[in-house]
Amino acid sequence: MSNSVRSLARRAALAVAAGAAAVVLAACGGDGAEPAAGHGDAGSHGPTGTPSVTGTPSVTGTPSATGAHNPQDVTFAQGMIPHHRQALEMARLAGDRASSGAVKDLAGRIEKAQDPEIRTMTGWLKTWGEDVPRAAGSGMDHSAAGHSGMPGMMGDEDMAALAKLTGRAFDRQFLTLMVEHHEGAVEMARTEQSKGGYGPAKAMAGRIVTAQQAEIREMNGMLDDKS
Repeated sequence: MSNSVRSLARRAALAVAAGAAAVVLAACGGDGAEPAAGHGDAGSHGPTGTPSVTGTPSVTGTPSATGAHNPQDVTFAQGMIPHHRQALEMARLAGDRASSGAVKDLAGRIEKAQDPEIRTMTGWLKTWGEDVPRAAGSGMDHSAAGHSGMPGMMGDEDMAALAKLTGRAFDRQFLTLMVEHHEGAVEMARTEQSKGGYGPAKAMAGRIVTAQQAEIREMNGMLDDKS
């Protein structure tokens, strides 16, 4: 073979080798720029390498429509159950002691509204695995010592004195005590509205505020008529 032919063959071989090397280098450069598929956390990056929005939600994320309950919801239910129980005890005294038909009607409405709420709050506490307040002995747990700091609760002496009254004297004392009792319930319900997390509990608190404020106005009007 002549020298010129061998020179041409050598140049062609070098050109082929150079092209193959370029392909290899390009492939290596690509591996350094992005992780290969299947490496790392699969599905943890989007098309541009940014973190994906899918995955486990944050524990501090937005709650559901009803909201997870919080300690205030438990406090609300555990406090409002005995508070309502005492209101029911007072209302039931009106049946054979009150002289006013308006007082008896009000007492009936209080019982009709608050008894179902007690059952609802009891269900919440059981679902949450929390203690349900129990009545003391055969009567209601209305002692001041048992519910220190709970607004509007009557002590044993107040309840015993009310039970001894009849007629107009009962009507006036019942209305006076129930106004104070309702004001305490409204205060407790407003705390739940501002600090609670469980939607149904906050909604109940709103209904308590609306209904009992209206009854406070009604009772104050009745007291004015009896003065």
